[in-house]
Amino acid sequence: MFTCAYCGIDACEKDDPSKFPLNCPCLLKEEMEEVKKLYEEGDNKKLAHEAALTEAIGYCEKTRLEEIMDFAHRMGYEKIGIAHCIGLKKEARAFCDVLKHNGFKVETVACKSGYIPKEFINISDFEKIDPGTFETMCNPIGQAYLLDREGTDLNVILGLCVGHDTLFMKYSKAPVTVLATKDRVLAHNAMAALYLADGYYHDKLYGKK
Repeated sequence: MFTCAYCGIDACEKDDPSKFPLNCPCLLKEEMEEVKKLYEEGDNKKLAHEAALTEAIGYCEKTRLEEIMDFAHRMGYEKIGIAHCIGLKKEARAFCDVLKHNGFKVETVACKSGYIPKEFINISDFEKIDPGTFETMCNPIGQAYLLDREGTDLNVILGLCVGHDTLFMKYSKAPVTVLATKDRVLAHNAMAALYLADGYYHDKLYGKK
């Protein structure tokens, strides 16, 4: 059982292996040797290398948007795909404009692309957001398919719903990163729920006793 989130030592960041807790993943030498072999496959080591440089150079200085562009430039990616929520079309346009200004080719595909009714995935009328109306299902597999069809080098998720982002990452052939997660309540700042978990959101997240 791994409990890194509760570790008070963080020996994995220090040059002192003697302090590894008994259940520390760092002690799994054979497993980590197998993991290291995976970095030798394809462009995995280059991805890791350029990601580390992007982190170091932009540390506490550059926004995530800037870091995405830095990483893409370092990897030699020329065409960026944006898989966005149709409700974030304004933000997708702004992102697209920034990318184009910085020399990238861009493909954008909205979540409702394909015009597939929710009944296709067995959603009943009473289960819709607005019962009694026609509702198009989100189509993340279609987004991945269409972006891959256009030969994108890197795909960026912009506000896809929980689960839909999962399907997109599952089916995207190009590497995937995330600019923003969907959180309609917290203005897409999902971490705010954790920052308020011991305060205003305590009863909401843990339930009233």
